[in-house]
Amino acid sequence: MKKEKSLDANGHRKFGIRDKLAYAAGDIGCNMSFSLKNTVQTFWLVFMMLETGLLSILLLLVQIWDAVNDPLIGSLIDNDKRKYKMGKFKTYILIGACGLLVGGAAVFLPFPNAPVVLKAVLFILGYIVWDAFYTVANVPYGSMLSVVTEDVGERAQLSTWRSIGSMIGNMLPSMILPILIWRKVTYDGTTDFLSKIEIPKDAAEKFSAENFHSNPLTGEAYEIGDAVLSPLTGKQLEILLGERVFWAALIMGVIGFMSFLFMLKTITIRVDENTVKTSEGGEKFNVIKAFGKFMKNRPAVGATLAAMGMFLGMNAASTATTIMFATYFNMASLSGIVQMVGFLPMFLFMPFITKIVKKFGKKEASVFGTMVSLVGGVIMLIFPLIKDVTTALIVYLLGLVVFGIGMGFYTCVSWAMMGDAIDYNEWKFGTREEGTVYSLHSFFRKLAQGIGPSMVLLLMGWLGYQSSYGTIGQSAQTAHNMCWLVAGLYMFSAVLQFIGIAVIYNLDKKTLAQMNKDLGRDVATEDTPDTVA
Repeated sequence: MKKEKSLDANGHRKFGIRDKLAYAAGDIGCNMSFSLKNTVQTFWLVFMMLETGLLSILLLLVQIWDAVNDPLIGSLIDNDKRKYKMGKFKTYILIGACGLLVGGAAVFLPFPNAPVVLKAVLFILGYIVWDAFYTVANVPYGSMLSVVTEDVGERAQLSTWRSIGSMIGNMLPSMILPILIWRKVTYDGTTDFLSKIEIPKDAAEKFSAENFHSNPLTGEAYEIGDAVLSPLTGKQLEILLGERVFWAALIMGVIGFMSFLFMLKTITIRVDENTVKTSEGGEKFNVIKAFGKFMKNRPAVGATLAAMGMFLGMNAASTATTIMFATYFNMASLSGIVQMVGFLPMFLFMPFITKIVKKFGKKEASVFGTMVSLVGGVIMLIFPLIKDVTTALIVYLLGLVVFGIGMGFYTCVSWAMMGDAIDYNEWKFGTREEGTVYSLHSFFRKLAQGIGPSMVLLLMGWLGYQSSYGTIGQSAQTAHNMCWLVAGLYMFSAVLQFIGIAVIYNLDKKTLAQMNKDLGRDVATEDTPDTVA
């Protein structure tokens, strides 16, 4: 006998595990593309050898445009009243997913010997195409949380499952990609060995060919299979295989597309999508007015500042971290796995986040987490002081783990906090404005994603990094400077997150309960969000 479907009062399938898995799959799809951002700067800096100042300007330009583009697309979706067979949000997500199928690879076209002007054009065009499709998919995906269910507890569950999807979508590429695209250099015994390892021209001119045929520490000739050491740092050389980055990005696009299709087929929309408005009375979207309202929404500003802190610190540090691992720790190919050590503690909180939120509240738990992250930032500032590289790596990992434990609290409830900020907008101003609030939140996040890496590239240049030398010709002092830069960025990240959540975000447990009561929400479900099942 066929089992009957369980329906709610409106005839929709009841909210359940299918929706949670589907929503998690959506963020896997987003992050199969988003996780490539950490590789963009490294690819164009190390393989394409764009000068740090030029790359910084180009990166800032495309990210500012992308950030401005977010509210515009959010407004377009909000004001689109056409009837789509699969629904408005799903249709836009499908369009974005199709573009991301190849869009991620468009920014990794491997032409290292092209003229600088052509490189700049390829970077701008590839990045704009990629980010445009990402925005088309990501903005409606984020807003979808509010139309899958009206229940605040179920929204909290979707937020946690989104965090799970985000971490999976980030972890897998971040761990596997460096192994595929970095190669340690070993001696093959041939006379044209120097050309085979693709040493940048400036670096090849800086050292004589003999430097790469004999061990600079012992002076003895290399034997076949020996690790080739840098004459400057005395550590094994690692080179970036740029062509592989393009193909890896293409494969990730396919995986992301399949994840999106699973979500679109599985998830159920239960709330009228046209109730998501950017303004009252159908008036045209006013950027200045929307920005003014957003800045009055303390929870939205606080949560956004915390997210900006996360991106300005952690994501901005990605390129410096890669260079640090290639030149100082001599393990660029394993850098992704090492970095994931810092994110694994976040999984510890997922089975317990329901009880934590019920007992302490989202803000309270997140504030404690940011304080723990501050401790991790302090530990980070210690490792560059340690001369022994192995010990320094252990202390670095300790700081990373502590930082990750602290960030785990905030990460598990971050999107639910933005959902509460949207409710706060309705509570204070009488309008929900999901699309606009989320789009402006996304605007500032992406602005941080642009400003952060741009500033870091400039700092890298100021600290001695020279693009024309690749990772091979960097000095020992430059390698050590990257350690200080990474440590400082993590500390900066922790400080901004603390200010955003502890000082600005004002929806503590008591205030949130009052808001939900005034709005007629089901407060009981907010107190007991089932974040795992």
